[in-house]
Formats: sequence, C-alpha cells, structure tokens
Amino acid sequence: MALLQISGIQKRFGGLLAVNGAGMDVADGELLGLIGPNGSGKTTLLNVLSGHLAADAGDVKLDGRSIMGLSPTRLTRLGVLRMFQMTRVFNRVSAYDNLVVCGLAMGLDEAGASRRALALLEELKLGHVMHLDAGQLSGGQKKLLEFGACFMVPPRVALLDEPFAAVHPVMKETMSEFIRRRNEGGQTFILVSHDMPVVVDLCPRSVCMNAGRVLADGPTQQVLREPAVIEAYLGEQGQEEQNHA
Repeated sequence: MALLQISGIQKRFGGLLAVNGAGMDVADGELLGLIGPNGSGKTTLLNVLSGHLAADAGDVKLDGRSIMGLSPTRLTRLGVLRMFQMTRVFNRVSAYDNLVVCGLAMGLDEAGASRRALALLEELKLGHVMHLDAGQLSGGQKKLLEFGACFMVPPRVALLDEPFAAVHPVMKETMSEFIRRRNEGGQTFILVSHDMPVVVDLCPRSVCMNAGRVLADGPTQQVLREPAVIEAYLGEQGQEEQNHA
C-alpha cells in the first residue's frame, strides 16, 4: 500500500476550478517531482495535502487512513510537513533558536532540540551564522534554515514548494544534496519545482499537472517527452512572450 494516496481532489475558487480530480499515489521513501506550468494547480494541491485549504471533493489517505479535513497542526503531528514558496522564519530570533523552538514545539526536550539544531546547522552550512538573527540572513540562508526547521523531527512526508527559487547556486546545491541524502535514508518527498534540471537530477518519477488535472505520471524523463506536457509548457512560454511583447 502506498504511503500517501491522493484521489479525486477538487478545489474551486469561485468560478475557477483550480484542482480538477487530481490523484496520485506516493510510495514510502519516494522522491516525487510535481511539475507543470504556472497556474496548473500544484501549490493548491500542496495546500490541500497540508491542511491549509479544504478540498471540495476527493480524499487523501496516509497509511491507509483518511486525513482529509485535519488542521495543519494535526497533520504536522502526523508527519506531513509543508515548506512554502515564501520563506517563513522567526526574523528576530537567532538561526539556532529558530530550530530549537521548532524542535520543542514538535516534542523534543531542550537537550535533544539543541543537539538536533547544531547537527542541522552544520549539515546545512549555517554554523557560521547560527547566532545571527534570522532576519539578517540572506534569502538562500533563510531557505536553508526553513529546511532545517522541517527536519528537526523527520517527517513522514515533506512537501516542498519551489525551494530553489531565487537561491544562489551554491546554496541550491546544498539543498539538493540535503534532499538526496535524506531520500537515500528513506525520507519521502513531494517536490514542486520549475527547475527542470534539478527535478531530472533528483526525482526518478514526476507527475505533471495542467489546468488542475494530472497530465502525465511516470519516469521523469518519459514525462518530459510526453507531447501533452511539451505543449503545456510551450503554451505557457508563448503566453509569457505575448505578455512581454
């Protein structure tokens, strides 16, 4: 049985059907790429999976049990963690204390939270800025810090929404290696990204969405060769060129 079973998800905003019957299974230990042009429903689907939006129809099961309608707090306790496009850290607290606070909130004792925070800061190459307020860090360093917060207690499923956007290549490589190591250790990921080289490098399987539906699902290289996927991306590119004309 799949770790995560997503079936028939629908989410409407007024007259817009943002997600239209999307479904997929995610195996335990899988690193799944979720791709598609802008407005295809990827982020809306992640918001449903993490409890930040209520679906109008469909179901999501974790370990065979429905988790639909649960709050983000309850889902976090079940191990479904969400990383947002817009970085969320405590700007007036040190990088170290950001991680410790997250660890305490997730049930670690103070000594355990401190050990875990120090190990993650070292792994994410943030040791030299650990005592700076998070607001003083660069955008990429804040992204790395948020990565660390998500893994103070390793989740069952990590939902990553555009983690590489506007990040320096060196820090992007640190993130990529962090994801790869965790996945090799059995961590499950759903990765939303427009960075196709990274998706190809990290994700053996990808699901492409367009107009709220699943357009293709399979090995990443095969999905990217699907005529419907190529057409969806070329259509987006053509629209962008029109907008800039």
